[in-house]
Amino acid sequence: MPSLENLKKQAKLFLRWHRERYYPVAAQIRILLPRFRNLNDAQVLAHPFRLSDAQELVARQSGFGNWEALKKGVATMNSLADRAASRPKLMGSQPQLFVADLQASCSYFVDKLGFAIAFTYGDPPFYAQVRRDGAALNLRHVDQPVFDTALRAKEDLLSASMTVDDVKALYLEFEATGMTFHQKLRKEPWGATTFIVKDPDGNLLLFA
Repeated sequence: MPSLENLKKQAKLFLRWHRERYYPVAAQIRILLPRFRNLNDAQVLAHPFRLSDAQELVARQSGFGNWEALKKGVATMNSLADRAASRPKLMGSQPQLFVADLQASCSYFVDKLGFAIAFTYGDPPFYAQVRRDGAALNLRHVDQPVFDTALRAKEDLLSASMTVDDVKALYLEFEATGMTFHQKLRKEPWGATTFIVKDPDGNLLLFA
């Protein structure tokens, strides 16, 4: 991202080019500064051209109306860039699924979807995590349904969405296990290819 100091140097360079009658700069001045618009190259280079004109030229090149607006804009952009570089980074996401039978749910993810159990917690276990490659899902035991299961199925209310490098191959893998799909493999209007499976608790899992 350009610093204000570099932009000042750029303005001084335009000023020097004008004084040296450097013809390529004439076209830029004529296009970007309205008061020069009706002049030819020779007239632009003969016309008085001050540092403030050169600064306005740099500002307009950068999408600002004038030099003051450019200075404020650069300060804001640099501040945002500094905050983005220093702020904590999100390292991953782990959706939580609510399940009635933790052991049965773990077995489903392992046997049907090819996940592995990363850990279980509690005695008896009430929490677990299953993983497959870069995808992780946390399973939380509940005694009562958390969602309106009919509404969730009707509206396709997803519990998790996972991106796959070869979605068709994964679909065929799941199909070979006798999987019943909530939504079969299809091409979406926005270009993605997706399918949805429903776990024993009605959680809808989209693969895309």
